[in-house]
Order: sequence, then structure tokens, then C-alpha cells
Amino acid sequence: MSRERKPELLIPASSLEVLKTAVMFGADAVYIGGEAFGLRAKAKNFSPEDMKAGIEFAHAHNVKVYVTANILAHNSDLDGAVAYFKELNELKPDALIIADPGMFMLAKEHCPGMELHISTQANNTNYQTYLFWWQQGAKRVVSARELSLAEIKEIRDHIPEEMEIESFIHGAMCISYSGRCLLSNYFTGRDANQGACTHPCRWKYAVVEETRPGEYMPVYENERGTYIFNSKDLCMIEYIPEIVAAGIDSLKIEGRMKTALYVAAVARTYRKAIDDFFASEETYRNNMDWYRSEISKCTYRQFTTGFYFGKPSEETQIYDSNTYINEYVYLGIAEEITAEGKVRIEQKNKFCVGDVIEIMKPDGRNVETKVEAIFDDKGVAVESAPHPQQVLFLQLSEACEKYDLLRVKKM
Repeated sequence: MSRERKPELLIPASSLEVLKTAVMFGADAVYIGGEAFGLRAKAKNFSPEDMKAGIEFAHAHNVKVYVTANILAHNSDLDGAVAYFKELNELKPDALIIADPGMFMLAKEHCPGMELHISTQANNTNYQTYLFWWQQGAKRVVSARELSLAEIKEIRDHIPEEMEIESFIHGAMCISYSGRCLLSNYFTGRDANQGACTHPCRWKYAVVEETRPGEYMPVYENERGTYIFNSKDLCMIEYIPEIVAAGIDSLKIEGRMKTALYVAAVARTYRKAIDDFFASEETYRNNMDWYRSEISKCTYRQFTTGFYFGKPSEETQIYDSNTYINEYVYLGIAEEITAEGKVRIEQKNKFCVGDVIEIMKPDGRNVETKVEAIFDDKGVAVESAPHPQQVLFLQLSEACEKYDLLRVKKM
């Protein structure tokens, strides 16, 4: 296997709608969670029926589906895990993502022949760990986020060519970078390692001296306290050549709780960046301003390259806020185009007749269009769409196709 082969683009999906968006906007593979045994318990996640439909949709478009089962299991989880793996064996995803050795052994037994991938939760920081999992039957290992590209390249040089490395290249960073965190359990009784993280790393903190209770001293130069654990988001859009040179096989986007708009924007931008680089590095370099512009239209917290080029500095953290930067409002996805040319959507945020909005297309185009008319599901014309999840039919001034996304720039 050539080390210069084009890497897989692996996109998260929180629901069937988001899975379809990821597929249409450029994913080579998507990863999803079932209703149990994954580490995003607050995500919508997939019922067995939606998982079946999602796998069929993805496979019809030559896209793979990986299912997370990456909790750190307790005794009480094991019987349920057996039943879950038996169910997954019938649904036939392309791989399972697992962290716990016990869960790994159950998956091997009850999903024979299915690829097993080792989650970043397993703290995979050296090539001996990779070799261990290879010998157990794992096809792929997800690198710990604490690794530099140089360390990943060293791992690649010490493992079999057919073994795959998967690495996060975009999205939120956890204060416990491989995800093994106790803060949520300590503060709220909700265990991050069981899928119930409350994200206390985003909270505001101050220092209190033991003998002076109530006297809050800022950790940083900010009288309101500080968000000392609040990392910037990872973004490697400018470093595709370095990622490929390190021998990474799958480029993973974080975000199984994100909207279809976020998934579409990130998938489309990285899809084009990867394709451009493999067409020619000159093309990739020439289009950098477009990548930067489009990736900044996603919800994000400012960007960092994490550990990839060495230990992060204090500039990697955000000390004065935990607020996302969000430039666009998601209106909905084009679920159907009627015979009359109207666009059926399930509305996500308010907009009105006469508004100029944007059609976001999988091929990279952003088309401005005017909302000429809005009709409810009974065909009655309305002036605005104030109710989330309302089914609407839109008459737009520009052509819209199924699976296009509608968004509007914030004023």
C-alpha cells in the first residue's frame, strides 16, 4: 500500500439526516452511535431502524459506516453489549469503534469478520500499542491527540503497511485529550467515560486560597475568572501535505453532536482540499483562501493545530469566554423538490418571505437566492417560518436540488 494514497475523509453523524448530509457533501466514511454504548449519550444517536436506513443509504453511495461502541464498560454493561453486538452483526456496518478490551473481545465473538477499530479513548500513543492491537485482530487504531505528526510518522514506520492509522484533524479538543476525563463525574456524577459528559472544561474557574473562602483570585488577567480548560478547536486544513506525509490513512472530523450545517461545511471543505492536493499541490495552495473562508463559516472556538507540531503553548487555550463563533444560521435541508419546483424543508430557524438566503451545494458553490414564497404543509401561504421543525415548501428565485442546505448569514 502506497503511503501517498489518498486518505479517507471520515465525518461524524448524529442522526439519519446528518448522515445523508455527510454522504452527499463528500464523506468517504461516516461514524455514528447507537442508542447505547457510545460516548455521546446526549447526541440524538441512531435507533436500529435509522441505523439500517443509514447504512443502506451510505452503501448505495459507496460510503462506509462505522459504529461507535467505545464506552469503558462496567460489569453491568456486558450483557447488554452482547445483545447490541448481535444486533449490529445483522445490520452489517463496515466497522466498530471500540476502546475497552472486554468490549473488543465480545465484538470479535459476536461480530465475526467485521473490522474492529480502536478508539482514541484507548490512549494509543506508541507503535507497540498499535502492534498489540494488530495482533488481537484490529484493522485500525485511532491515534491519541497528544501525538505530533513526527510521532505518527514513527508509528507508521514500525507497523504493518496494511494496518491503518486514523487521526482527528478538525473539531473540539477535550481537556483530557484522549478523552479519559473525570471532571464531569466529579462535579455532576455524570461519567464522561460512559457517554454522559457535561463538558465542565468549558466552565469558568477561579482560584480560592484554603484559609480565605469566598475570595476568588483570577487564574489569568481577567477579573471575571477564566476558562482555563477551554481549548481552541483543532483545524488542520492548511496542513494536508504534512498529514499525508505522516502516513495517516483516515482523516477524522470531531462532532457527533453537530448540526447538518456544520457537517456539510466541514465535509465539503476538507473534501475539496484533499482532492485539490491530490490533483496538484499548486492547486491546493492556490485555493487556500477559499478553504479558510469556508471553514470559518462553521461554528468554532478559534483554531489551533493541537499537538501536531509540538507541545501546545498557552495560546492554545481561550481564557475569557466559552462562546462559539457562529456566522451563519441553519434554515434546513432540501428534502424534496416537488413537481412544481418548490423546496420541501423541515425548518430549523426563523426566516421570512423576501429574505435573501444562501443555497449551499455539495460541489462547493454558495448560491444567493430570494425567498419568494413560503407555504405550510397544507399549502397555505405564510409570511414567515417561526416554528422549528415545521414542514414548509419554499419558492426560491434560484434552482435548488435535493440535499442542498439552506443557510443565512447573521446580520
